[in-house]
Amino acid sequence: MEMSIEQLLEWLAEIAPNPYLQALVIIVVFYLLARLLDAIITRVLKKWIKRTSFTLDDQILEIFHRPVFVSVMLFGLFLAAEQIALPGTVRFLTLGALKTVAIFIWAVAGGRFFKLLLGLLSLDRLRFPLVQERTLPLFNNLLMILVVGLAAYFIFLTWEIDVTAWMASAGIIGLAISFAAKDSLANLFSGVFIVADAPYKLGDFIVLDSGERGEVTHIGIRSTRLLTRDDVEITVPNSIMGNAKITNEAGGPHEKYRIRVKVGVAYGSDLNKVHDLLLDVAHCHPEVCKTPEPRVRFRAFGDSSLDHELLCWVDRPVLRGRVLHMLNTAIYNRFLAEGVEIPFPQRDVHLRTSPPSA
Repeated sequence: MEMSIEQLLEWLAEIAPNPYLQALVIIVVFYLLARLLDAIITRVLKKWIKRTSFTLDDQILEIFHRPVFVSVMLFGLFLAAEQIALPGTVRFLTLGALKTVAIFIWAVAGGRFFKLLLGLLSLDRLRFPLVQERTLPLFNNLLMILVVGLAAYFIFLTWEIDVTAWMASAGIIGLAISFAAKDSLANLFSGVFIVADAPYKLGDFIVLDSGERGEVTHIGIRSTRLLTRDDVEITVPNSIMGNAKITNEAGGPHEKYRIRVKVGVAYGSDLNKVHDLLLDVAHCHPEVCKTPEPRVRFRAFGDSSLDHELLCWVDRPVLRGRVLHMLNTAIYNRFLAEGVEIPFPQRDVHLRTSPPSA
């Protein structure tokens, strides 16, 4: 490419000794070259891409189509300005302006391309769990900061501005901001790690080590929101969520939740009958899962009762309270109808009276 440009300049010097005429010829040649590339992209490459089943190539072509055309024109203007041999200050300003326009155009195109790439990565949650719909605004902002920073750096180099002092100032300002906003930054990074590690997701019922229990309704960059069974929303900063012990009731191999119904029967009761009644109550309830099957466990010999537990599963943790209430009611009514005694602690109190002489 370098040799062909040199040959072009030698050829121009032979046919047109006037430098202004040479600059005009260079501009016309590169304009025609830009139009030729535009025609190839528009009529040939774009038609070929439309035949494919992918839409990504269409979007990439749309992003870089115009920057390629403008870059060819800017390169022609750059060569034309060099051919004219402008005075020092005018040459510096002209070439700096052309380079600045080129950097700006490609920075915009690069930002659009990387934004498109992030959107594509967010669709594959298995391979890229960190990039999701909720974190896209964060990564887009970080990406734009990076693109703008690189563009500003190259623009400074173009205009021969010493960036050392600017970098030192930026470092000091960044350090001051990090100390002033350390809590916000802690929440920010904890939010990113929560999304990446996924200890819980939207719709899960979690219990914090401080005792709060609720359904996860929002996982943001700054905080996580829980909706309790009292319809009270709790907002917990992500820095706390990242360091807390969390019990995810909807985690594990499935979302089903096991409930335990504790019941005691009197000594001397027919245990086989008690077990059959408890299992029958569980099987008759429509919201108790058939798989895993309900089961009964004889736990202990209590002070005044034989302690049992009915273990059964419900589809979601949110059903725990209502199903437990209905099972307790059904067990009590069934035991009452079948003559199974549910004992309660009793105490005999003996009053001792003193003789009148005392």
